[in-house]
Amino acid sequence: MQTDLIRIGTRGSDLALAQARETRTRLMVAHGLPEDAFAIVVITTTGDRITNRPLSEVGGKGLFTKEIEEALLDRRIDLAVHSSKDMPTLLPEGLELSAFLQREDPRDAFIGKTAPTIEGLPEGAVVGSASLRRQALLKRMRPDLQVVLFRGNVPTRLAKLHAGEVDGTLLAQAGLKRLGLEAATTDLLPLDTFPPAPGQGAIAIETRVGDGRIAAILQPIHHAPTGAALACERAFLGALDGSCKTPIAGYAKVDGEALSFHGMILTPDGVEAHEIRLNGTLADAVGIGAEAAADLRERAGPHFFATW
Repeated sequence: MQTDLIRIGTRGSDLALAQARETRTRLMVAHGLPEDAFAIVVITTTGDRITNRPLSEVGGKGLFTKEIEEALLDRRIDLAVHSSKDMPTLLPEGLELSAFLQREDPRDAFIGKTAPTIEGLPEGAVVGSASLRRQALLKRMRPDLQVVLFRGNVPTRLAKLHAGEVDGTLLAQAGLKRLGLEAATTDLLPLDTFPPAPGQGAIAIETRVGDGRIAAILQPIHHAPTGAALACERAFLGALDGSCKTPIAGYAKVDGEALSFHGMILTPDGVEAHEIRLNGTLADAVGIGAEAAADLRERAGPHFFATW
């Protein structure tokens, strides 16, 4: 096997670096390569630089990927490691998602300072979140809560919480686990009532279309069941609205050759919500996601999306 330096592109946050290192470790084990066969290339994205406004106001998901994808297209890196939930449904021409690592826990974690659970928070408590989906689900559960914008990487958000800026916050349990911070979690939210963002908990690897060398290197670490689940969730997201402007939740569970999907769309205030559950096979993962989206779009009606 060719052993030219393999350049892994990533954002510079603690979580992004942990994900890049996990990818590197899996590749080292799969191919018996030393650590110095890889270079982790840190790339600052627009999303990293803008921390005081909601992503929905300044461009959505692509803010965390644009500069990394430019480096991939310019051949400054060989592969890019992303959080799957940060990936737009439409990729730049010439790029593709070619591998997914086995998914971590997809649930949302509540980290409470005033109370250990959302239900236990006092009336009017302040909860911080940067996610429109989490904000809408929180308001659906507890309309009395004050939900405020809470940007920053995981350690920054935890520091703000401990400083008393908010009574609680929500983060992906997968990210906390990858950073060794899962002890901070005070409650894990059920998938049935608090479904995650499409792609949550999964690491996606993006490459240039037609790069046979890198495709061969990645093939042994690709987790096919996660890939099928993500194909379903991304089809659902893409058929609705792949940006950060809409509260959309979706989770596909794989069991052997069977796939079950749960999708939900909400108004930002959490007052109106529509959800669907579909079952099928792995072979029809994309079709299940697209069908679920079409069903919800028809059920909600055009007025629903117009309110966003």
